[in-house]
Amino acid sequence: MNVIIKHVDLMNRIDQLIRLKATGRPLELAAKMGISKTKLYRIINIMRELNAPLEYDSEQHSYIYVKAVGFKFGFFTEEINTRKNHSSVE
Repeated sequence: MNVIIKHVDLMNRIDQLIRLKATGRPLELAAKMGISKTKLYRIINIMRELNAPLEYDSEQHSYIYVKAVGFKFGFFTEEINTRKNHSSVE
């Protein structure tokens, strides 16, 4: 279970850097993340398997999304509306 959480955390951090267009080259990104280049490529591949439209832009020297996407992983509480609509009878 811990491995999954670590992977999700890495994907979240990479996602933030992609949105800032600040990943740098793969070796730089791996160093920023404190992981090997091989592990970085594994995480990038997982993101792609999860349908992230992810590419490396050699002009910007950064990974980019080629389409607008959002990334969320986890459970979130939603406020449930417990009030029922009552129509008043006159």
